[in-house]
Amino acid sequence: MRASRLMSLVLLLQGRGGMTAAELARELEVSERTVHRDVLALSEAGVPVYADRGRGGGYRLLDGYRTRLTGLDRAEAEALFLSGVPAALREMGLQEVAATARLKAAAALSPALRDAPATAAQRFHLDAPGWFAGGDPPPAALAPLARAVWSDRRVSALYRERPRVLEPYGLVLKAGTWYLAARLKARTLIFRVHRFGEITVLDETFDRDPDFDLAAFWAEQSAEFSRSLLREVVTLRLSERGVRMLRHVADPAALADALASLEPDGTVRLAVESLPVAFSQVLRFGAEAEVLDPPELRAMLAEAAARMAELYR
Repeated sequence: MRASRLMSLVLLLQGRGGMTAAELARELEVSERTVHRDVLALSEAGVPVYADRGRGGGYRLLDGYRTRLTGLDRAEAEALFLSGVPAALREMGLQEVAATARLKAAAALSPALRDAPATAAQRFHLDAPGWFAGGDPPPAALAPLARAVWSDRRVSALYRERPRVLEPYGLVLKAGTWYLAARLKARTLIFRVHRFGEITVLDETFDRDPDFDLAAFWAEQSAEFSRSLLREVVTLRLSERGVRMLRHVADPAALADALASLEPDGTVRLAVESLPVAFSQVLRFGAEAEVLDPPELRAMLAEAAARMAELYR
C-alpha cells in the first residue's frame, strides 16, 4: 500500500511540476504529516525530490528527472479503459489501480499535453444509472466476481439459494444494475449480481471461448428478453397523425413488426406486454387510434373516453 502511494506521489510531482503538501495530501487521501514522511523516504531512497521554501512553495523533482515507473502493468492498462465509469470502478474495487494507471499515462505525456486528462474530465461525464435510481450500495458479490472475471477463475456461488459452479465471462452495468454473463454446463446465461449469496473464487481457471463477444451477447440477450415480455397483440386503426406517433408509443422491441404490419387504411398489429400496458399506451394516441381487437381493450378505452368526456363537459 505504501509503495503504491510513494509511486503515486512521484508521478504526481512529475506530471504537475510541483505541489504543496496540502495538495498532495488531498490527492493521496492522507494527512500532510504522512506526505512529509513519504517525501523523506523518497529522498533517502535516492529520488531527487526537494522542498521550495516560502510563499507558493511545495515539493518538486529535480529538473530533468524522469521516473522509469511509467509503464502500465496489465491490471492498470485494463482498468484505464474503464476509467470513464468511475462509479463502476469503485464498486468493483478497481479505483486505486485505475488512479495509478491514469497517473502513469499522464506522466508519459509531453508537458504541453499534461492538462488533457483534467480538460476532458471538466467537459465530459458519464452518469450510468437511470433517473430517480436509488443510491443503493453495490452488491457484496460484485468485487469477488470482478476478480474472477479478470483472472478467468471459476466461482462457487449461491444463486437464489442454489449452489452453482460458474465460469464468469463478463460483467455488465445496465441502468445502475449489475449483471454477470457466465457459463453453466456449456450454456452462457445472464445472472443478476444482487441475487448472489456467498461467493468463493476457486483456484482453478477455465479456458475462455476466444470467439465470445460480451457486447454482442448482451445485445442479443437484451433484445430476446424484451421480445419475451410482449405476450399480447392488439389491433388498432390509426389516423395519419397516429401513424406518425406510433414510433413514440410502441415498445422499441415491437416497433419493427408493427411497422411491417401497417396497412394502407392505418390498421396495425401491435405486440404489447399485457392489456393494462396496452391501455396506457393507446391512451397516449388520444383520438388518433381506435382499438379493433381485443374487445376487452376496446371496452376499457370506451369507458375511459366516456369518463373523460363527462369530466370535461
